[in-house]
Amino acid sequence: MDRLLRGISADGSVKITAVTTKDLTEKARRIHSTLPVITAALGRTMAAVSMMGNALKKEGASITARLNGGGPAGTILVTSDDKGNVRGYVQNPQVDLPLKANGKLDVGGAVGTDGMLTVMRDLGTGEPYNGSVELVSGEIAEDFTRYFFESDQVPTACALGVLVDRDQSVIAAGGYIVQLMPGAEDETAERLERSVQRAGAVTNMLMNGSLEDLIYKVLDGFDPKILEEDPVTYKCYCSRAKIRNAIAGIDKNELRIMLEEDKSIEVKCQYCGEIYTFTEKDFEE
Repeated sequence: MDRLLRGISADGSVKITAVTTKDLTEKARRIHSTLPVITAALGRTMAAVSMMGNALKKEGASITARLNGGGPAGTILVTSDDKGNVRGYVQNPQVDLPLKANGKLDVGGAVGTDGMLTVMRDLGTGEPYNGSVELVSGEIAEDFTRYFFESDQVPTACALGVLVDRDQSVIAAGGYIVQLMPGAEDETAERLERSVQRAGAVTNMLMNGSLEDLIYKVLDGFDPKILEEDPVTYKCYCSRAKIRNAIAGIDKNELRIMLEEDKSIEVKCQYCGEIYTFTEKDFEE
């Protein structure tokens, strides 16, 4: 079961969110039939957005991240609710690129760097808040780190990882976001930077220990305390009623022509793959 933990250092100077997303990333892979490099790109984005969504702590709130760096993957779109449950898709799920020289998946090559990361926070209280930054590397974690620094003005370390097996299934996935609290001293920032570097890759930590172990390792020397735990999953909110209402908003003459030509209208949800079929009878009123 995927889960998310929130913690803080003993002195209150550093907060951390960590999440394991193996199951939800595997579910997304199956829904969208992604090849490994796209599985990694989508999985990293979902882990980041899950942690950001969980931080909203407002019933009905949501957060959406959109990346497009001009690479062959096209647009990546991920949405999280206020609990950290996510759904997402990639414009071109079948992209396949050679491994990088170090044997890693070339996520940056798939995403590209000629574009933007845009984050929309919808708190359900009016106009959503939008923030955008230029992509740094297309490797996702560095791009979200830049977003936090430039858009939110918060010193942040973000690490994300997805490990794919030879059969293309997901072995491990997740990440963490570490942020300095207001008033933290420069020495604290330096200690944190050294600790993050020593911790190593996210997938290695998840493969060799628990999510709690990851937090203790990343905040080694800070005596972290776990404050909250939440389950997270891949969750789509589509329904027949929602899709029907959307179709009903089409111009009546256009809708009539569509139904006359095909006798029915078939709509596939881009997030979960569910197919909804509507006939003329569904729109008689």
